[in-house]
Amino acid sequence: MDPNDGFRVLGREECLRMLATVPVGRIVYTRKALPAVLPVNFRLDCDGAVVLRTSAASELARAVDDAVVAFEADAVNAVAQAGWSVVVTGRAAVVTDEAELKRLDRLGLCSWVPSPEEVLVRIEPEVVTGRELLAGRTIYGLHLSA
Repeated sequence: MDPNDGFRVLGREECLRMLATVPVGRIVYTRKALPAVLPVNFRLDCDGAVVLRTSAASELARAVDDAVVAFEADAVNAVAQAGWSVVVTGRAAVVTDEAELKRLDRLGLCSWVPSPEEVLVRIEPEVVTGRELLAGRTIYGLHLSA
């Protein structure tokens, strides 16, 4: 059986279009030399960069600034056994340029847990990969669907 049976690899542009349809993803970063995963709300910038807002005093802001991170988002329909997952890997940075901050504020990204001092974090999309689980599944050559 083909290891990709039931999956379709997504191209970069398709991945970015799918990412733009969901409000929450997960940032994967290093905390005390171990992987850490945190759900966050986000927006995509026009060039496909992932932008999130967090407390300036947060561990996340300190840990990801100028670090390579991964960001994953997905959508799943458990009943239909279908869905997709997209991963963006790239360097994250706290945005400090005032003109860039003003421009990114137009994305309308609000923190779900407001803080007195917030920062925007931008993840450059250096590697963008994704795959789609096609509706139903195949076992021993038989197509099963919900």
